[in-house]
Amino acid sequence: MSLVKTNWLEQNINNVKIIDCSWHMPQTKRNGFEEYTKEHIPNAIFFDLDKNSKINTDLPHMLTDIGSWEKIIADMGIENKDEIVVYDNSDVISSCRCWYNLIYFGHDPKLVHVLDGGLKKWKKENKATNNKKVITETSIYSCKENTELVKNKEQIDKNIDKNYFNVVDARSRERFEGKVVEPRKGLRSGSIKNSFCLPFGELINDDHTFINKDKISEKFKSYNFDQDKNLVFSCGSGVTASVLALAYSLINDKYKPTIYDGSWSEYGKN
Repeated sequence: MSLVKTNWLEQNINNVKIIDCSWHMPQTKRNGFEEYTKEHIPNAIFFDLDKNSKINTDLPHMLTDIGSWEKIIADMGIENKDEIVVYDNSDVISSCRCWYNLIYFGHDPKLVHVLDGGLKKWKKENKATNNKKVITETSIYSCKENTELVKNKEQIDKNIDKNYFNVVDARSRERFEGKVVEPRKGLRSGSIKNSFCLPFGELINDDHTFINKDKISEKFKSYNFDQDKNLVFSCGSGVTASVLALAYSLINDKYKPTIYDGSWSEYGKN
C-alpha cells in the first residue's frame, strides 16, 4: 500500500507519523518550508529535502550517510515501528523521494505511504489544516542500508554495454531528447545511452493523484521491457525518478525501488 487516500489519512491521523516533504524546483521561486509554516496537515513534521541529503557534494539530493540519516529521523521523533504518511504540495510530487529514502535506509516498506493527491487534494476536500508548530521528542532510530536500491555512475556506464537493467528517465521528452537547455547550469542536454523516457507527469492527474493502476500498467507495457531485467529510474536530481519508482511499485508488488542517485545532474556534467 504505497499510496493512501485522503479519507484514510483523516481516519487514521492520530495513528501515524505525518511528514511534509514539499520541495520545489528553483525556478518556481517557492519555498517549501515557508509554505509549511503557514499551513500544513495537523501534526505534520517538515522534511527538508535539501538539508537532509548528502552535504559534502555538489550533486543535489544525494543519499546521506547512515549515521546522519539516523539522527535526522530520530530528531523528527520517528521510531522504527512507526507507520508513516508522506505528503507534499509540489508539482514534482517530492514526497516520493522521502518515501524512497525511508525504504533505502531500512524502514519497513509496508509502513511507508505517500498521500495520493497531497496537500492540494486534502485542501480541496476541505480537510483540516493549521499552522501550529509541531514539537517532537527525540527518538531512538536504527537504520540498515539497502545498497542494492541505488546505482552509481560506474554501474550506469557498465550497464550500457552489459545491459543488466533498463534505465528509465522521468524527465520531459524535450529534455531527454536534448531539445531544450537543462534548468541546472553546467549540464549538457541529452540522456543516458540506451535509456528510455517516461515523463513522470504522464502518470499524474491534474489533482496530483496517480493515474489508475491499469493506465500505469499500459504505460510501462508500451516500452516492451525485458521482464527479466530490473528497472532503474533516473531524472534530473533523483526526485521525479522516485515518482516512477513508486508508480511501478503499484503494479509490481515484488519491485524494490531502485534509483540512479546522481541522475542527470551527475551524468550530464560538461
